[in-house]
Amino acid sequence: MTAPQTAWALALFRKSVLKQAKLDRILELLEDPAGKSNLDIGGDNGVISYLLRQRGGRWASADLSERTVASIRQLVGSDVYRLDGPRTPFADRSFDQIVIVDYLEHIEDDRGFGRELARILRPGGTLIVNVPHVQPGSPLVRLRHRIGLTDAWHGHVRPGYTLDSVRDTLGPAFRIDRTITYSRFGSELVDTALNGAFELVRRRKAGAGDPTEGSKGSVVTGDDVGRYRTQFRVLACLYPALRAVAAADRLLPWQPGHKLIVRATRL
Repeated sequence: MTAPQTAWALALFRKSVLKQAKLDRILELLEDPAGKSNLDIGGDNGVISYLLRQRGGRWASADLSERTVASIRQLVGSDVYRLDGPRTPFADRSFDQIVIVDYLEHIEDDRGFGRELARILRPGGTLIVNVPHVQPGSPLVRLRHRIGLTDAWHGHVRPGYTLDSVRDTLGPAFRIDRTITYSRFGSELVDTALNGAFELVRRRKAGAGDPTEGSKGSVVTGDDVGRYRTQFRVLACLYPALRAVAAADRLLPWQPGHKLIVRATRL
């Protein structure tokens, strides 16, 4: 039976096309974590951290803001840390495997963070990094900015990465072994519509004391579920239609996705 503190997160996950696609790509690249020391960083509201821990092995989790760290801790319990940009509290060669989820684009010194990852990952260890994929001239990116979903709203200090810029950020201590892009036009259209609607509702509630967003855009925590209960019920009803729109990705197999995920090895 699912514990009450995780039920809300799993219910929302099952209604998020993008989060499901993200986890699928991570699992596609993940080494079996059983018997290994693993770390995930940037796991949103904690549902990715929770689902990764279900795969076995020893896990620690970390993120930037107190709000997201508290949400992750609510879902997974112990071994959750708040980070300060590129610095971590972990000893040298602490981990066999590290999963970075939407974190690099939020910190100024991303190359310093690459050196930090090289320090805490054991030689031969696996690194998985998920980032926004730069799409110059994308009409969807222009639409997102016009409705207020800017890089600043997301807490991004840069719009995203290409494969070359990820390689430069990680530095010579890593060899990139595999690359995937995902979330094409259909999925990004759904994500844009949902985030735009959520931001509109949030702004309308702001006068009633609704907290402003933190450093990572629209991270939905357990507290938000009660505050926006009606909106989440509408989302549940709309999910089959949203899933159908996202399925349009299959009609554009040649189009690069708006998300980039890589697997690298610590040399």
